[in-house]
Amino acid sequence: MSKFAIKGWCPSALRPMPSGDGLVVRIRPRCGRLSAAQAAGIAGLSQRCGNGVLDLTGRANLQIRGVSEASHRPLVEGLDQLGLVDAALQSEAQRNILVAPFWTQRDDTPSFAGELEQALAAHPIGLPEKFGFAVDCGEHRALAQAPADIRIERGHDGGVILRADGASRGRRLSRSSLVPGALALAEWFIASGGADHGRGRMAAHVASGARLPDMLAGETQPAGALARPAPGPCVNGVLVGFAFGQLQAETLAYLSSLAPGLRLTPWRMLLVEGLQEAPECEGLVTQPDDPLLRVVACTGAPICPQAFAETRRFAAALAPHVPANARLHVSGCAKGCAHPATAAVTLVGSADGFDLVRHGSARDVPMMRGIDPEDILADPSVWLGAR
Repeated sequence: MSKFAIKGWCPSALRPMPSGDGLVVRIRPRCGRLSAAQAAGIAGLSQRCGNGVLDLTGRANLQIRGVSEASHRPLVEGLDQLGLVDAALQSEAQRNILVAPFWTQRDDTPSFAGELEQALAAHPIGLPEKFGFAVDCGEHRALAQAPADIRIERGHDGGVILRADGASRGRRLSRSSLVPGALALAEWFIASGGADHGRGRMAAHVASGARLPDMLAGETQPAGALARPAPGPCVNGVLVGFAFGQLQAETLAYLSSLAPGLRLTPWRMLLVEGLQEAPECEGLVTQPDDPLLRVVACTGAPICPQAFAETRRFAAALAPHVPANARLHVSGCAKGCAHPATAAVTLVGSADGFDLVRHGSARDVPMMRGIDPEDILADPSVWLGAR
């Protein structure tokens, strides 16, 4: 197996990423959903070919951890039998589609997502690997704060619109024109130099002054946005969370036995279809006020070779001290992979301790540097803004 680069791309099934606990293999479920059989199959493969640990990502993907070079091929073969592998690496990399999990048969979210997947597979565009699409056609937008560059979503007038991320308005198109329009918008992004701006993201390209073509410029405001969901009953089932988005293969297998399918979300939660109350299982976060929901942390050291600090035990110890309306992000380094957005408090690992950023991200200039983690644990409220 070839040596993989660490930066600039996301892992996938066909191109895993090395980590401190082995290779990381990322699965992109079609239309954001796993059937019960697929979920059970992934759980078994995780145990046989990995270390039995899985991650839910902020892009609503699922990662199998602890894969070896020898077990990677049988893992891919197993995933292929489950219908979870693309025919080519290029198709897999381009099929970066976030699907609103609260869809019902009354909206077009799953059909648009399926059409978009097929169109992207048939028309390679050469998009940056972190460039993504969102399909969010419910009455209220669920993915307004989730990362995406091109959005198919509900407009304020009830129609479906196509909107470039960073643009305040979208273009209302006929049903048959939406997916072709999304491809045209992606092609414009490349042709107009968008891949060279702001790490290849649409919002940065729009902010730089790039003018959308008249046929894709918007005149319709998007519909209102839902608040960030919390664990508990919801449309079509129950949302369950996991501390830091990590779960054991046994937990995934158990959940697959309860429902016809599982829908992945960008909030590191799973929607268990058909349930009316949260299941009882170790490792689940089922209460909306659980302090663990206020903290985000990457894998940290020693699992991530770029991290300067252990993150998750540290973040869990601080969680009860985070104010109820705040968010703490603990990052092992300044990349901030687990939470690129801003947080009330961000602690960034460095060679000298933790750097402190308030109301910013891991990439922002810290207000303090080199704080000893023991000092933070000794009086968390001083550092987390509780007083």
